[in-house]
This record gives sequence, structure tokens and C-alpha cells, in this order.
Amino acid sequence: MMLAKRKMSVSELAEAIGITPVNVSVLKNGRAKAIWFSTLDAICVTLHCQSGEVLEWVDGEDE
Repeated sequence: MMLAKRKMSVSELAEAIGITPVNVSVLKNGRAKAIWFSTLDAICVTLHCQSGEVLEWVDGEDE
């Protein structure tokens, strides 16, 4: 949602934060199991947002 608000593509975000577009897609689609704080920080700086605007807590008990 933040990418759309900022009118930024996955490729543009990937280049801005220094990771591959595939890894941005994994994060975007909720398939990531973990994220480095430095990556989260770079995303927040680039998108001008807080971490709570890009992260969602999901109960893992169903797994």
C-alpha cells in the first residue's frame, strides 16, 4: 500500500534500498520470515513512513 501511495514500483524501491526486486516482492507479498532492521529502516526512510505502516503482526500458531 505504501508503494502505491508513493507511486513507486517494486524495482524503484529495490534500487533505492539496495536489495533485489525479488526480495522486495517477497516482503510485499507477506512471504518473508524475517527482515533485517537495516532493510526495514531503509524502506521507512525511502517511503517516509513508520515501521507500523509497512509491517503487520500475524499469529503464527496456525502454522
